[in-house]
Amino acid sequence: MSSRPDTTTRRAGGRHGRSWRAVGTAVVVLLAVTGFGLVGASLTTIDSPRPPQPMAGTADQGLPTAATGLDNGGQVAAGLPRAVPTGITIPRIGVRAGIMALGTNPDGTVQVPPLDQALTAGWYEPGPSPGEPGNAVIVGHVDSAAIGPAVFFSLGALQPGDTLSVERADGRTATFRVDSVASYPKDAFPSEQVYGPSDRPALRVITCGGQFDDITGDYPDNVIVFASLTP
Repeated sequence: MSSRPDTTTRRAGGRHGRSWRAVGTAVVVLLAVTGFGLVGASLTTIDSPRPPQPMAGTADQGLPTAATGLDNGGQVAAGLPRAVPTGITIPRIGVRAGIMALGTNPDGTVQVPPLDQALTAGWYEPGPSPGEPGNAVIVGHVDSAAIGPAVFFSLGALQPGDTLSVERADGRTATFRVDSVASYPKDAFPSEQVYGPSDRPALRVITCGGQFDDITGDYPDNVIVFASLTP
């Protein structure tokens, strides 16, 4: 199977439920990320907490180190052998979560974590594992109708220089330094920087982003963290 998902953007199946934000009908939305579907549920209210958002990015901005896989010191970390990731820790935003393996659906979209496991992240198994040479991809919900803020609700608050770590089944921990964090409109998703080939170990962490649109029932953007393995 290819290490890159189908580049056709499609919606995956979803369901409706009661919003965590306000009394009323909630809309379950799907974030299509170049073949990936991420699910979130939201209903706008004035007093509702909002996921923090990074500055808007474009495909040719803000990626000088993320695109090359260099750490902040200009050094390239040696890659690790392939191993299944089991957990992710992001100190700045208080994330400590398990990771499940995800494949692709018959229509080319990714298998997202179930809504009843919205506090669990998902690793795109056909691609590299975290720490292995290449761009490993981890996705997660921003929120859900059942529990409210989900595993990556605060992902947009990360800043360059922050660290995150991924525990692996081989007993090793892969530590990454954030190179950049950006929000991209869906129609400007940086496919090559996220899924493109690389001989350096890097990580991309993705969730829903932007202001939820009650009319379209969708989040318009993708929040993406670009990070490189530390030496």
